[in-house]
Parts: sequence; C-alpha cells; structure tokens
Amino acid sequence: MGDWGFLSTLLDKVQSHSTVIGKIWMSVLFLFRIMVLGAGAESVWGDEQSGFTCNTQQPGCENVCYDWTFPISHIRFWVLQIIFVSTPTLVYLGHAMHIIQKENKLREQLLSPGGTRLVKVPKYTDERGKVKIKGNLLGSYLTQLVVKILIEAGFIVGQYYLYGFVMVPMFPCSKKPCPFTVECYMSRPTEKTIFIIFMLVVACVSLLLNFIEVFYLLCTRVRCGSRARTHKVTSAENPASLSAPRWPTAEDSLKQNKMNIELESSQSIGGSMDGAKEEKRLLSGH
Repeated sequence: MGDWGFLSTLLDKVQSHSTVIGKIWMSVLFLFRIMVLGAGAESVWGDEQSGFTCNTQQPGCENVCYDWTFPISHIRFWVLQIIFVSTPTLVYLGHAMHIIQKENKLREQLLSPGGTRLVKVPKYTDERGKVKIKGNLLGSYLTQLVVKILIEAGFIVGQYYLYGFVMVPMFPCSKKPCPFTVECYMSRPTEKTIFIIFMLVVACVSLLLNFIEVFYLLCTRVRCGSRARTHKVTSAENPASLSAPRWPTAEDSLKQNKMNIELESSQSIGGSMDGAKEEKRLLSGH
C-alpha cells in the first residue's frame, strides 16, 4: 500500500490550523481509515486475485471475469479515496502557511525602526503564530470543506455502483474467452463484507463531520457578526450613536408655538384680572 508517513506529517500540521470538529475529522482519518487500511484490510485482500477461482480451465477466463467483477481493487479504491479527500485539506494548509509566513514578515517590519508608520497589521495570526479562521482564510476553509463533502459523497456512490456493499460468494460470468457462463468464487466473502461496511460507516461519519463543521463555522460567523454590530451601537467608543443631536421638526415647531400662545393668553388674562381688583379696591377706599 505504500508509506503513509509523508501524508500523515502534512495532515498533522493542519490540526493546529483547524477547528475542534476538524481535529476530530483528522483523528477519524488517521485511526479508522489509514491505520485500519494498513493494518487489517491489506492482509485480507492480499490474496484477492489468487483466491478468485472459476469452474473452467479455459485460459484467460479467470482473469477476464475477475476484471469484470472488480474493475478496481477495494484497497486501491480506498487509497484513492483517502488521497482525494485529503487533497483539499492540504491545499488549505498551503494557503494557511502562506498567510503565516507573510504576516510573520509583516510583524518583523512592525518591530523594526520606523515600522510603526506601517498601515497594515497582522490580521489572521497572533503573536504565537496561531491562525484565526476569518476573512479570506474562512472562505478557503469553507471551500475545502465543500470540496471534501462532494468528493466523499462521490466515492461512496461510486463504490456502490462499482461492486455494491456486500461481497457475494459466487459470481456468474459469461465474458469472452469463457466458452459459456461460468461460476466464479471469491475467498472469504464474509470477512471482506465486514471491512467494506466498516469503511463505509467511517466514510459516512467523516461526511457527517464535514457537514457539522460547515454549519458550525457559518453559525459562529453569524453570531459573531451580530455581536459586533450590537457592540458598535451600544459601546461607549461610539457616543455619537447614543446621544446624537436631534434637529427640531415641523411638528415640534407647531407644538412650541401653541405653547407660547397659551402662555401669553394666560398672562394677559391674569394681568387684566389683577388690574380690575386694584381699581375696585381704590374706589371702595375713597
């Protein structure tokens, strides 16, 4: 099957630049796909073609029937599946490493003499080099998740159409150069069926984790965006939004004029009544 060390090393670097769900997906990939494929499945399918026998002595018939029954070996199919599913993650790793390298150079320029005059500041990484998944990096992360979902679903459907999910012990074959319909038999079909179902369940779990991670990132992004907008409106850093000057409207002017007229009327009535009382007092005194 080959050495998985190089791929494992690259995928291990992704864990420090992924979400919690992404780390779980990586653990499932390592433990239940790569390790199981290398430790158990390869030995089960080791004698795959040699254990495939047909009830005929016609030269070439067994090879043709085996190729017709299994266009591609299960082991090679799963190896291709793991490589194709891991490729979008490796592309995201390259993007993340490029951003880290660029922002490290920017941080060095800020620390250098005259660096404080720079307008740009590190946006995606902190002082420890940890990546913050936002902006363009968030778009790259979501894109690789969507691509992984499509690839994973495509391989599951492809496996079903190639040879199904259950290994039957007997395969009828009538391909040339077989002289008639011959019966071919596969060794250890039950054991191979268990491995097929196990790898199928693991693939479905990985697919589900990808869906959960997409919704997790979208919900977190929406919640953080709404929280930032609320903070901007109610924060003391933006007092203009709290106590902004209010210009008088036409309705306010009409109300003020009405109040002034009523006040003047009450003052004139009160003054005339006071004058009448004073005049009456003076007449009665005389």
